[in-house]
Amino acid sequence: MTFAPPPQPPRVAFAAFNTESVSFLPVPCTLQDFENVALRGQAIVDQLRGTNTVAGGIIEVCESRAVRLVPIVHTLLGALGPATDEAVEFYTEEICAALAAQAGELDGVLLYLHGACAAPSYPDVERHIIERARQAVGPGLPIVVTLDYHGNVDAGTLAHATAAFAYHKSPHIDMGDTGRRAALCLCRTIAGEIRPRMAVAKPGVLVPSIFSATSLEPLAGLIAQAREREAAHQRYLDISIMAGFSYADAHNTGFAVLCVLDGPIDEASEIAQQVADGIRARRRALYRPIQVLSVQQAMDRVASGPPAASRPYVLLEHADRMNDSTYVLAAVLERRMQKVAVPFLLDPAAAQAAFEAGEGSTVTLRLGAHSSPQAGPPLTVTAQVERAGPISYRVTGNYQRGMPVDLGMTALLRIDGVWISVVSRFAFAVDGDPFYLFGQRPEDFDVIVLRSKTHFRDFYEPIAREIFIVDTPDHGPADLTLLDYRRLDRRGVYPFEDTDPA
Repeated sequence: MTFAPPPQPPRVAFAAFNTESVSFLPVPCTLQDFENVALRGQAIVDQLRGTNTVAGGIIEVCESRAVRLVPIVHTLLGALGPATDEAVEFYTEEICAALAAQAGELDGVLLYLHGACAAPSYPDVERHIIERARQAVGPGLPIVVTLDYHGNVDAGTLAHATAAFAYHKSPHIDMGDTGRRAALCLCRTIAGEIRPRMAVAKPGVLVPSIFSATSLEPLAGLIAQAREREAAHQRYLDISIMAGFSYADAHNTGFAVLCVLDGPIDEASEIAQQVADGIRARRRALYRPIQVLSVQQAMDRVASGPPAASRPYVLLEHADRMNDSTYVLAAVLERRMQKVAVPFLLDPAAAQAAFEAGEGSTVTLRLGAHSSPQAGPPLTVTAQVERAGPISYRVTGNYQRGMPVDLGMTALLRIDGVWISVVSRFAFAVDGDPFYLFGQRPEDFDVIVLRSKTHFRDFYEPIAREIFIVDTPDHGPADLTLLDYRRLDRRGVYPFEDTDPA
C-alpha cells in the first residue's frame, strides 16, 4: 500500500483490547472483567501518559510529533480464561463504530491487541478485530498493531494490518518502547518516509511460558542476533520474535517471527524465515533450558540451603493461571515454615470475610483453589487479620511502571510466620509493590511464593538467593504434551513431533 502524507497535522485513532486466553481454564473472562479496568477517551491519555506501557509509549510519540491522538477505549487484563463472545463483540463494535464514524478524518490507526485472545465463536480474536477495523476505515489507511511477545499469530491474523510490533523482552519491561516503535512506524508511514511491508514466519515450535524469559539461553542469543541484524540493515527493519502462548489452544499456537521492512516483501519474507529457521534448529534447548522441581523437592532445597540472610528463596508456582493455587501454600503450612510471604492470592470471599472480621481479629476461613479442582485443595485456615480494606495504587516496578491497579477488597493475613496478601482482583505480584503497600520489604522474608512465569525475573533475580521453579498439576504445566489441544494441528510441531535432524 502507498499512503499519501496528510496536508495538516495527522489524526491517529488508538484502541486497546487485550487479554491472554488460557483455553484450558473453565473460568471465562467476561465483559464485566474488561469493564472493571476500561478507560475511554481522554481518560486514556490522562491515566497512561508517562507510564511504561504501550499506551504510554504511543502517547509520548504522538505528543512529541504533534499528532492528534483520537483515543477510543483501552482495556487490558492478564492471563485469564477465554473471553466471552459478548466481550469480544462489545469491544469490536465499540472500536469499529468509532473508526467508521471518523474514517474520513483519520490518517492512521493504532491497535493494541494481545495475539492470544480467544472466545468460543472467535478462535482468532485479533484477526477478527483487525479485519473489522480494515472494513471500517477502508484499504487506504495504515493500521499498525502492537502485540504481546506471548501472542499466537500467523499471516492470516495480520493480513489486514500494515505492520505489527511485539515486545522484545520477557519480562515485558519494554512495553513503552514497543508503543514507541509502533507509533514511530505509523508516523513515518503517514509522512511518506517509509513504505513498510510485513512478513510472518512460523517455525513450528512451542515452549512453556516459564522458559520464554528472554534472559535464558538460547533464546537470548536468538534475540540478540535479531537486534544485530536490524542495526546492520541499511533500510528500516524491525524484527519481532514472539514466543507464543502455549496454554491457548489455537490453530496458530507457538513461536512466530514478524519482519517489518521498508523494502520488497520477498526480502521481508526471507529475513523472517531465516530467523524462524534459527528457532527451529534450537527447539530442544528452548523447550527445557532450566530445571523444574516438584513441591516436595523445592521444600527440601530450601530446608537444606544456606540461610536466606535478606536474600529470599523464590518458589515459583508457575502452573497457576488464576493466582489461587494452594499446592505450595499447603506444603509451607504443613512444614510450619517461618518468614514466608505469599503475595496477591486471589480470593474475593476470603478478603471480604477478613474485612468483616476486622483488623486485629482472628478469623477462620476457606482460602484459595476457587477457579477449579486443578488449583489444589481448598484450605481452611485460622489467621490473624493484620490489614483489611480496599487498595489501589500505581505500579512502581519496571513492568507496567505507572499503571493504575485496583486490587478491590484486600486483606493481609498472618498464619504464624506465613504472611498472605489476599486480593479481590487479579494482579501481578512481580515486583516490590505487594510488600511496600503494607510497609514490608521482600528482603524481610526468607521465602516468597510467586505465581509468575517470566515477569518476576526483572525484580527478583538481583535479590533472590535462589529461584526454584515448582511444577504443580494446575492448568499451566511445564510438560505441554499433557494438555488436551483440540484446535492445534500438532503434526510436525515440536514438542509433539520431532522428525527433523538434530
